Amino acid sequence: MTLKVSVAQFNFVVGDMAGNARRIITAAQKAHADGAQLLLTPELALCGYAAEDLFLRPAFIEACDDALKTVCTETAALKGLTIVVGHPARHAEGTARRERSVSVSALFNAASVVVDGQVTHTYAKRELPNYQVFDERRYFLPGEAACVFEVPDTDGRPVRVGLLICEDAWFNAPAAELKAAGAEVLAVINASPFHTGKGGEREATMRERVLAVGLPMVYAHMVGGQDEIVFEGRSFVLGADGELLGRAISFEETQFDVALMRSPQGWQVEALMDRPHSQEADLWHALVLGVRDYIGKNGFPSVLLGLSGGIDSALVLAIAVDALGKDRVRTVMMPSPYTADISWIDARDMADRLGVRYDEIDIKPHFEAFKTSLASEFAGLPEDTTEENLQARIRGTLLMALSNKFGGIVLTTGNKSEMATGYCTLYGDMAGGFAVIKDVAKTLVFRLAQWRNEHDPYRTGANPIPERIITRPPSAELRADQKDQDSLPDYDVLDAIISRYMENDESPAQIVADGYEKADVDKVVRLIRINEYKRRQSPVGIRVTHRGFGRDWRYPITSKYRA
Repeated sequence: MTLKVSVAQFNFVVGDMAGNARRIITAAQKAHADGAQLLLTPELALCGYAAEDLFLRPAFIEACDDALKTVCTETAALKGLTIVVGHPARHAEGTARRERSVSVSALFNAASVVVDGQVTHTYAKRELPNYQVFDERRYFLPGEAACVFEVPDTDGRPVRVGLLICEDAWFNAPAAELKAAGAEVLAVINASPFHTGKGGEREATMRERVLAVGLPMVYAHMVGGQDEIVFEGRSFVLGADGELLGRAISFEETQFDVALMRSPQGWQVEALMDRPHSQEADLWHALVLGVRDYIGKNGFPSVLLGLSGGIDSALVLAIAVDALGKDRVRTVMMPSPYTADISWIDARDMADRLGVRYDEIDIKPHFEAFKTSLASEFAGLPEDTTEENLQARIRGTLLMALSNKFGGIVLTTGNKSEMATGYCTLYGDMAGGFAVIKDVAKTLVFRLAQWRNEHDPYRTGANPIPERIITRPPSAELRADQKDQDSLPDYDVLDAIISRYMENDESPAQIVADGYEKADVDKVVRLIRINEYKRRQSPVGIRVTHRGFGRDWRYPITSKYRA
């Protein structure tokens, strides 16, 4: 009288249909050996999420079809196991073939139910998100029918399982229709990108859904990094009363097992529970996973970064070491005439604490050579940001030269506050291949650095980030006695304005009405507006808020709108 469900909370790779199919087959073999009756894979597991305009290529869809056939063929012998496979499909139940205005046939975000090597049902996702990082209406048509299928429990008694795909479960109607069609359990397969607070929001919404229909839910979620987005896993199971009864470990691959036991009182559930969560812990794990997968899935052998002795590069270094190990991380300190002695000391100290390669390249000769070359052009003009940017661009050039020569990718160290206000240099500190903390505001940079010091897995006896780096007033060190707040409001104020204006679409008038100085608001909003051209040329970076400077920020560079 038990339904054993196995959730393949796996890290699938976009476009690796053969590899993804092999992982599903292996998961099915393990689930069968463990006595499971149902295996759930995440949304679009067969091709990976998000495949973006690959969905527009007929050959890509054909490769997905072939991979599904492989899964069917190689799991045919696993009698008694039902497998739900997420994949793009040209046909699904309850939907007629409909042509689109683009050059490909109608396509659905689908999930097929595979039993004894045969597809018995194919369900098409009904609610297609088209906000934040989602563009599903660009690629897919919505489904039109509910999907309920039967899975025999350990006693051979059929359990009616209602299938939903991700966004479907955020609306009332799809789950209600499953209940009306006789579903006893909800199975939801997902690829829901991480941002701070999303895990709690997701569980709260799913709790509302199960309470509305009075059915337990198994929520199967993807894990891993894909370009700028991260999936945190955190698959879970809810009782029919909305109680959280189990949760898979977050940010790690696992085969999450759930046992649903039928009793006169309803379904009883057994499952393991994840570790406790905090915002800083989730952010740290998301950033580490994002770096590890971007580097690993794209085949880069190593990374390098400019280590300045400041908080941003220190944080990026700590993330990189946690993600890749010290032997795949190289740091370069590039002092200029304005670099303080304590910056040298702290940079050397941190590199030594983490055991990474550390080199120093003095940029003073290069800086003087540039100034000499430009002396006749600049005659009679005072030094300004031009000379500051020269230093940053020299550093960028040196890092890219090392990258080209040795194959490691440059990690940039700019944070969200800098990206917002343009407090960064094109072809200088913005030069590189991956922007690790592009979506991390400066105030959060400090919090994450402190959190990392309090949670040192290496137990070295010394904080990985020297305390002076955290407590010292931040400075770009591009001119004498420079401090960030010479040019910007205090970071507490700056980050609050950025969050309200950029992330939450509040108007300047609303922000001022809440007590912020008009001069500060006007300055920050203007800086955000005029620096769009810089952000368009910045490297891709990890998205950890509900709105980052990437796929979910699409503003024109050329615009006269000022509010």
